[in-house]
Amino acid sequence: MKILTSQQTGEVDHFTIENEPVASIDLMERAATQAYRWISDKYPAAGFSVFAGPGNNGGDALAIARMLISEGRNVDIFLYRSEKLSPDAATNLERLRKISFAKITDLSGQPLPDSTNPGTVAIDGLFGSGLNRPLNEKASSIVSFINSNYDQKISVDVPSGLFCEDNGANIRENIVKATYTLTFQLPKLAFLFAENKVQVGQWIVLPIGLSSKKIEETITPWHITEAREVKKMLPPPNRFAHKGTMGHALLIAGSYGKTGAALIASRACLKSGVGLLTTHVPHSAVSILQTAIPEAMMSVDRSDLMFTEFPDLSPFPAIGIGPGLGTKTNSQRAFRELLSAAQNKKMVIDADGLNILAANKEYLNYLRPATILTPHPKEFERLAGPSENDYQRLEKGIEFAKEFNIVLVLKGAYTAVISPHGEVRFNPTGNPGMATAGSGDALTGIILALLANGIEPFNAARVGVYVHGLAGDLAAQDGQRGTIATKIIENLGPAFAKTTEI
Repeated sequence: MKILTSQQTGEVDHFTIENEPVASIDLMERAATQAYRWISDKYPAAGFSVFAGPGNNGGDALAIARMLISEGRNVDIFLYRSEKLSPDAATNLERLRKISFAKITDLSGQPLPDSTNPGTVAIDGLFGSGLNRPLNEKASSIVSFINSNYDQKISVDVPSGLFCEDNGANIRENIVKATYTLTFQLPKLAFLFAENKVQVGQWIVLPIGLSSKKIEETITPWHITEAREVKKMLPPPNRFAHKGTMGHALLIAGSYGKTGAALIASRACLKSGVGLLTTHVPHSAVSILQTAIPEAMMSVDRSDLMFTEFPDLSPFPAIGIGPGLGTKTNSQRAFRELLSAAQNKKMVIDADGLNILAANKEYLNYLRPATILTPHPKEFERLAGPSENDYQRLEKGIEFAKEFNIVLVLKGAYTAVISPHGEVRFNPTGNPGMATAGSGDALTGIILALLANGIEPFNAARVGVYVHGLAGDLAAQDGQRGTIATKIIENLGPAFAKTTEI
């Protein structure tokens, strides 16, 4: 699913109206009908306060108000800047005024009410996706009223006051804090950033029949990965496969006191379909892993405590390194030697592997093209420096991936997988229960298995992130708070199976 800029979305609207053919007022009616149906089903007995601005977003809200009134709902309508209404918004206002009992308050000459009835739901249609500057004092006062007086708030297309991409220059207290955002046809980039969660609430995409041809032709670096894509990227089962054809992975992980990270990553790798796995660990961890994971072979470091060396790399097409590794001087030196020796190997680097890179920035220049890095926000900050907001972090991630010719996995609620060319694929699966120790180690193991299977790195990262999140969703069916990394791993089989059923 594509994510377009607000300008591109406007271009799709205009193309649809000019070429498909549908009048702009009819397209507005189509959008309003979709939103009305959702609202009516969600709130079968509620009354509503509808706030309509001067643009087409306000026209949507006015049409929704008319439909709710026709259903017999109690609806109060508040107009902002009625003297500046767009032609289609003006048409919908005239349609409303033909309903004799429609209650319309023009805020250009009348005040907001002193109070609201408990249980009334606010419908926010003040401003849409074209907004590019913070709200003025009057509009901000209306937003403050909405935020202060309604428990349930529905924003039409975009929460009023929110910019669709970068909100670094915005004033957050002047943005509607929606419970739900009903957006049309495609989501907005800003919906995917944690910093906007309070404003966006839960977002729902409503199809309104915009031109699929124009959307397909529109170039954007931003997409949300879909289940059908994941199915295509996973090789179909081969009846004649054996462990030799499914790849032999090398995992370098663990240090004294962090053997669990090596165990979790190893188990996730094995549960993700690798043919053979060799896990390189300090001497002290061998008995633990051989007992806990008999399916894995062991490569034993001479050190009892840490990673100081690595085995002959020739058997391994893919290498994973980092979980629980530690950052001791000997480990940093061995890590640097590994990068030089593994130039013809696919590689995924996580956790302390990333911390070693952050402490030795020159090591970044030794990364093989399309090496996968999987940082959480703090790890990425150590690698690339701080960002003022989530949009800037994404932009910095794109430039980082291009500069070092790598695949970057920026972990979060909508993990962004970035290609060496700057393509961004956001992940839709996963839940807050996955914010638990070892979850990232499991992801490393999953991606490592897919690399060993022969999947190219960008796709391996996308599939790995998607399946990891899906396994987390399955694990959380009994409760998100009960989710731990091993439970995520237990659900990898069902998660992979689910991707093949689509």
